[in-house]
Amino acid sequence: MTAPSNTPPGWYADPRGIPNQLRWWDGGQWTEHTHAGAAPGQATPQAPPQSTPDQQARVQQQVQQKAGLVPGGVGGGTLFTEPVLVVNQKAKLIEVTNEYSVFDQQGRTIGSVVQVGQGFVRKVVRVLSSLDQFLTHRLEIRDVHGQPQLLLTRPAKFIKSKVIVTRPDGQPVGEIVQQNAIGKIHFSIESGGQQIGALRAENWRAWNFAVTDHTGAEVARITKTWEGLAKTMFTTADNYVLQIHRQLPDPLLSLVVATALTVDTALKQDARGLG
Repeated sequence: MTAPSNTPPGWYADPRGIPNQLRWWDGGQWTEHTHAGAAPGQATPQAPPQSTPDQQARVQQQVQQKAGLVPGGVGGGTLFTEPVLVVNQKAKLIEVTNEYSVFDQQGRTIGSVVQVGQGFVRKVVRVLSSLDQFLTHRLEIRDVHGQPQLLLTRPAKFIKSKVIVTRPDGQPVGEIVQQNAIGKIHFSIESGGQQIGALRAENWRAWNFAVTDHTGAEVARITKTWEGLAKTMFTTADNYVLQIHRQLPDPLLSLVVATALTVDTALKQDARGLG
C-alpha cells in the first residue's frame, strides 16, 4: 500500500480495494484508521460552493483595501500552502451554527469551516439564550473537496477558552489556550506539552492579532475586516484575513491555520459581553 510522497494527509479510497471504505493517509504512509465512504444513498462530503467573479472581486478588495495587504506570490492552492487565507463567516440574522468559507487572496474557494455535533435542543438554546457560549463547540476544517483536514474542539468553558486540535483520525496536533480574561487577550499555542507559539491581541477589543513562534518572532497576522457598521450590528458575521509571513513547519503551521479559524469560536463568541 503506497501513495505518492507528495500526497497531502487526508481520507482516500482504501488502497486495498475495500468497497465504500476510506483510509487515512498521514502524508507518509497509510494508517489503520478507516471509516465508511460514500455508499449508494449515503450522504457525501459537501464541497463548499465555488466563488463567483463578484465574490472574488470582494475578497480581493477585502485583502488589499481592508487588510492592507499587497498581493503576494502564488501559493499551492490548499489551506496549508497559501500565504494568505481569507476567512468569511456566512452572515445570518440568527446564528444557529458557525459556518465559514475560506478563500485564497485571489478569492478562489479553498476550504470551509463547519460546526458539527449540534442537535435540535442545542440549536434552540443558541437562539433563545446566551448560554451557548459556555457549551462545547466542535468545528471541522474541510478542504475544497469537503474532506475534513482538522477537527477543533472547544470544551465547555466558564471564563477562559481552550481549543483542542486533532487530525481527522484522532491524532493530536496541539492546543490553543487562553491565558487571560482581562486586557489584551493572549493565547498560547501548544503541542506535545510545550509552548511553540502565541496569539496576542493588539487591543482590548481583540480585533487584530499577532501570531508568534516560540522565540516571540511574528510569523503570521490575523486582521479583522469590517463589512460595515450596520451589518456588524445586526448580524454575527466575522471576517478575517490571515497572512503567514514565511513557510512554517508542522505542527506550528496546522495550529496557526486552526488559530485563525478558531478566533471567532474561542473568543469572539463572548464579544456580546466584551462590548
